[in-house]
Amino acid sequence: MTMQHFSRPHIQQHFNHAAVSYDEAAVLQREVAAHLDERLDLITLAPKTILDVGAGTGILTEKLVERYPKAQVLALDLSIQMLQRAHTHLTRPKWPALPKALTDTFNLTRPGATCLNGDAAQLPLADDSVDLITTNLMLQWCDDLDAVFQEFRRVLRPEGLLMLTTFGPDTLKELRQAWSEVDETPHVNTFIDMHDIGDALIRNGFGQPVMDVEHFTLTYSKPMGVLRDLKAIGATNATEGRQHGLMGKQRFTRMLEAYEQFRRNGVVPATYEVIHGHAWAAQEVVKGPNRSRDGLVEISLDEFAKQTRQL
Repeated sequence: MTMQHFSRPHIQQHFNHAAVSYDEAAVLQREVAAHLDERLDLITLAPKTILDVGAGTGILTEKLVERYPKAQVLALDLSIQMLQRAHTHLTRPKWPALPKALTDTFNLTRPGATCLNGDAAQLPLADDSVDLITTNLMLQWCDDLDAVFQEFRRVLRPEGLLMLTTFGPDTLKELRQAWSEVDETPHVNTFIDMHDIGDALIRNGFGQPVMDVEHFTLTYSKPMGVLRDLKAIGATNATEGRQHGLMGKQRFTRMLEAYEQFRRNGVVPATYEVIHGHAWAAQEVVKGPNRSRDGLVEISLDEFAKQTRQL
């Protein structure tokens, strides 16, 4: 699993800035949230406490509030501005045209959710305090999945459920290839393979995860449309090795020209590989041998001697 290091302040700044334009541009995020919500139809779970990590403007959180009206729903995000938008969505009346006095009388407002500003790798929650964790297209912004999954497992009660979506390696492959024909600087984030995500879940105390993939293709009249949508949702290159400062117009134009090779039937595509997964928190976290991200197993000399005596 190739690791990349993200600038957390960069991520926070760009999502804060994108909060006002996010809902209009987040077509894919809304569709994937709907698919995640549909998968909950197959889960026999009556959670009392739900945590939506990377809630953004509350696209998935709204669905959770409606699906589990008796549960306490927590919406956590790194961006304060995103959470402010989420709070507005989660407290607006179901029927906005009705007079306020009438909605107050009949209690027609949506049940709310508690908004928390925080980091997925340092959750501001107690151990064993959550029954269901959802996260929709957020994990691709985490450069240490083990740290995040450790936190998820810490706050989940035994037999609690994690439902996740994230982007896979084929995401934005057209944009990545177009840039590769201009220079060798990373302009697009890399995305983790489904099997590596499953391995990370197992390493951190989850039961056998169920993973699958679906592909989406958004189409645009021009390559600039892809970039505008990415900017509108705050999805810029956040790697620490990214280029800083202004980019030369000539190189940018060459990238747009390279993107044109993918044009078919009058439009250019932007591919997204979406990974779906769910896993249950094991009743007891069993500590196995430490396995590095390179797949090497680390065993102490004492443990090695103990295993040898048992042979």
